[in-house]
Amino acid sequence: MEKKDSNQVDNNQEQRNVKIGNEESQKASESTRNKIFYADSKEVNRIDHRDNYDYLNMSQGEQKKQSMKGFDDDYNNIVDYIVKITRQIWKEKDIGLIYDTYSTDIQIHKGRINSHGVNEVISGTLQTLQAFPDRKGSGWSVIWSGNDEDGFFTSHRGRSIATNTGDSFYGPATGKKVMFRTTADCLIHSNKIYEEWLVMDTYHLVQQLGYDPIEVAKIMAKSTKKLAPPMNFGLSETAEVGLPPEVYVPKHKDFEIGDFVLQVFNRIWERRSINYIKKFYEDNATVHFICNRDLVGFNEIQGMFISFFASLPNAKVLVDRVTCNKRDTDREYDVAVRWRIQGIHEGTGYFGTPSGKPIEITGINHFKIKDEKITEEWFLFDGMEVLRQIHTEKDNEEGQDGQEEVENTTEDGNFTGVS
Repeated sequence: MEKKDSNQVDNNQEQRNVKIGNEESQKASESTRNKIFYADSKEVNRIDHRDNYDYLNMSQGEQKKQSMKGFDDDYNNIVDYIVKITRQIWKEKDIGLIYDTYSTDIQIHKGRINSHGVNEVISGTLQTLQAFPDRKGSGWSVIWSGNDEDGFFTSHRGRSIATNTGDSFYGPATGKKVMFRTTADCLIHSNKIYEEWLVMDTYHLVQQLGYDPIEVAKIMAKSTKKLAPPMNFGLSETAEVGLPPEVYVPKHKDFEIGDFVLQVFNRIWERRSINYIKKFYEDNATVHFICNRDLVGFNEIQGMFISFFASLPNAKVLVDRVTCNKRDTDREYDVAVRWRIQGIHEGTGYFGTPSGKPIEITGINHFKIKDEKITEEWFLFDGMEVLRQIHTEKDNEEGQDGQEEVENTTEDGNFTGVS
């Protein structure tokens, strides 16, 4: 038998390893691409900068008609459905409409806490309105996909303005006027929302009410302990045992919106190549961050990402869904991305002094993309949900003499609604 040179054997093995690595990267890319959905915004009436009055009083000639089999006749298209039921429930106080537009066994996800059933939606809506009875909502955008046979998906971004004239979960009424942003992802079929992911800037809300977010988070942690027990994942799960994140392999040679968005999350979010902001963002791009902060230009946006990931330096990024709406041309899109980050709070950054706690952050971002660049982004996650996880104590840390202290425990999540 011919004896092979050891260098040749090493080279052959290296080539096989590279081939296997490329195949695994391709498979990972294909798996991620299965989470991308598309729609043409010409099929619906975009909200854009219309207020509710302008939207609801469009002329007959302006109204776009989609096939809405299984829906009430009042709705012209899926955006029309979201705008009208939101207004009717929150502004007109038609809380009973929830029974007609939410599935009996609806699931609502708020970070790691879930609500189950339409009665929880009714209860949470009443609690919210008694605390903020003059709550007024402005819908900024509804990004969508799907059809009336398979079901629709919507991602509804809005802003609420309200006065705290009633007691709330956070404490006694303060009389203060507040503004906070919300985004809700909904799965809808036959006039019913059957699953919803709700992200709300409650950290900003608590700040405006004048309460200490840390103290509120400690109360939340105790009252929700049974709903969302502490997570057990560690560095081996979040840092993939030291392996670097795969490089996303684009499917298309030329610009394609789904590929573009996945590259943004892969390069900047997963691999922390912050320099790619200059590649993917327009020079004067604006990121609307939580707590009503607007970040403009490369330096401010880069600084935000560095601070954000410095708190969870080895965190794993999971993209759950990407929804792309083409606007008037192939060069302009509205995009919604729902994402999760899982990691150990082991670094000093946006979330303060390291606690060593495992954290999962759920967020929904909306993007305006034009001429192959991000021009505007709405970046939203629930800061109070992060603090709640940081201040959730392990069993061996709670109470005295082995007795667990229980305070205000509940059996289900509290739905606060979106407007």
